[in-house]
Amino acid sequence: MSLGGHAAENLTFIRQTMERGATFTAIPGTGGCVMGGIALAAAVVGSWQPTPDRWLLTWLGAAAIAGAVGLAAMARKARHAGATLTGANARRFAAGLAAPFVAGAAITYGLWAVGTFSVMPAVWLLLYGAGLLTGGIVSVPAVRWIGALFMLFGVAALLTPPEWGNVWLALGFGGLQLGFGVYIARNHGG
Repeated sequence: MSLGGHAAENLTFIRQTMERGATFTAIPGTGGCVMGGIALAAAVVGSWQPTPDRWLLTWLGAAAIAGAVGLAAMARKARHAGATLTGANARRFAAGLAAPFVAGAAITYGLWAVGTFSVMPAVWLLLYGAGLLTGGIVSVPAVRWIGALFMLFGVAALLTPPEWGNVWLALGFGGLQLGFGVYIARNHGG
C-alpha cells in the first residue's frame, strides 16, 4: 500500500472514530418548547371534541405540526452549529426514533380500526419515550431522561382511568416537552 493510501485509510478511521464518539446535539430546546405549547393547545381543543374520532384528528394534527416544528428547529440548530442532519450520529438518532414511531402509527391505526381509543395516550407516551430513549443513546443525557419520563407517564396512563388520557398527554407532550425544552435551551444551546 502506498503512503498516500495508508494516510487516507488512517484519516478515514480517525473520522469514523470521532463520529462514533461525538453526540448528536441538534436537539432543539426552543423548538421543544414550541412543541410543548402545541401539545397543550391540542389537549384543550381535544377535550372539547364531541367524538373520539375528532379527538384523534385533533391530536394527529397537533403531532404533524409539532413534528414539522421539531424538524425545522433541529435543522436550524444544526445549521447554526455548522453541522448537518445527515451525519452518522444524526442518522443513528433518526433510526432510534423511527421504529417506535412507526410502531405507534401502526398501533394507532389498529386501535382506531376497532374503535378503541382509551389506550392511545399510553401507547403514544410509551412509544415516544422509547424513541427518545433509543435515539438519545447518541445524544445528550437529557434526551434519555425525557424518554424515560415519557415512558413512566405512559405506564401511569395505563394505570389510571381512561378519562385521564388527555391529561397525561398534556403533562407528557406539553409539560415534559416544555420543561426539557427550557433545560436544553439553557444548557445545550437553543
